[in-house]
Amino acid sequence: MDAVIAAARAFLGDRLSTAQAIREQHSRGEDQTAPTLPDAVAYVETTEEVSRILALCNQHGVPLVAFGAGTSLEGHVNPVRRGISLDLSRMTSILEVNAEDMDCLIEPGVTRQQLNDYLRDQGMFFPVDPGSVCTIGGMCATRASGTNAVRYGTIRENVLGLEVVLADGRVIQTGGRSRKAANGYDLTRLFIGSEGTLGIITRVRLRLHGIPEAQSAAVCQFPDLAAAVNTTIVTMQSGIPVARIELLDADQMRACIRYSKLEGYRATPTLFLEFHGTEAGVREQAEAVEAIALDHGGEGFAWATDAEARSRLWKARHDAYWAAVNLIPGHRGITTDVCVPISRLAEAIVGAKADADALGQTTCIVGHVGDGNFHQVILFDPNDPAALERAWELDRKIVARGLALGGTCSGEHGVGLGKREFLEQEHGAEALALMRTIKSGFDPKGILNPGKIFRN
Repeated sequence: MDAVIAAARAFLGDRLSTAQAIREQHSRGEDQTAPTLPDAVAYVETTEEVSRILALCNQHGVPLVAFGAGTSLEGHVNPVRRGISLDLSRMTSILEVNAEDMDCLIEPGVTRQQLNDYLRDQGMFFPVDPGSVCTIGGMCATRASGTNAVRYGTIRENVLGLEVVLADGRVIQTGGRSRKAANGYDLTRLFIGSEGTLGIITRVRLRLHGIPEAQSAAVCQFPDLAAAVNTTIVTMQSGIPVARIELLDADQMRACIRYSKLEGYRATPTLFLEFHGTEAGVREQAEAVEAIALDHGGEGFAWATDAEARSRLWKARHDAYWAAVNLIPGHRGITTDVCVPISRLAEAIVGAKADADALGQTTCIVGHVGDGNFHQVILFDPNDPAALERAWELDRKIVARGLALGGTCSGEHGVGLGKREFLEQEHGAEALALMRTIKSGFDPKGILNPGKIFRN
């Protein structure tokens, strides 16, 4: 380890830090796993520096974990075997924007907000919106999704190609600028969602979209959770192209009303919706959804057509996690990430809430329900070990229900440390063995984010 630190410091200078405070900042993300301090933190600024660090670590068998904004929820950035935390947050250049072809090339430390601010005057935007301040490199590594996925797809559908540094320091390019290709293995998709276990992403080529002519948001409240979920199911089965359809249960609304000062709303199950398209198209979509909502007992279909009102509404949605963990002073939250087929969504959500209520456990549900994905924030007292274990037990029960309904343990947050125990149950032993074979082929010494996805 000392040899790697000395060699890295020779070309990084003071961008290689062993300071206690810096190491603590890189010891965990926003999850509830116990922190682990890396031996050192390397702030890299170029692909060449990433390559040199990886070659050094590979030569000496030193673990390395990529770090972006540190907002992951499944323990992805926790350096459980110490080593080097590779901080990519200074790689923030927007290298190309090709307006005619609607694509761009960026470095991994660019955030969605930064990219969209840059693109706004060119009439384009990048739609994948996880809701937190996270880097696009991190979004690629975790196969992120978000509020717009129901219309624009996840990060997987919006990445055209990557530059990746392999475990031994070699640099490869995957994909390209063409919108489709049929040659060789799809390496781009292999790295998307690999959580830094196969290579380190240093450049991303993204598909962009035109800013729609018209945008309108609406809020509709319901008498119970089943009515809100069934409105979602019928809306999606009707083929209405909503841009966003987000569910907040009564507890989550209570938290958001208090935290985000959402005046004029009640603490009842609620849908936040957004429609994109032409003026006529948006009006037609909204009227169709409103009719479905009314059939299910929805009321108070309130519109937000100006940019300021829409921004306020979606900021409250994006702050939902922080609102939830502030609902009970001093509590923290474990966040589930179940995704099920849309037809089984009511069983999954209503059942998960019933499980929590039966245990006397306060939870807040918020979800990208248009694609069957929901998060249940399980609140617990961090000073009570038994409370934490009860929260994890409820998490296992919610995941088990989701898997039994044909779903997945993680729709968008990834595996990291938090979801490892469910992989064999979901995929089977043979598929998991094949994943291990792929890992060992890319990283034979096991230096890249060890302990993640697989238990060992």
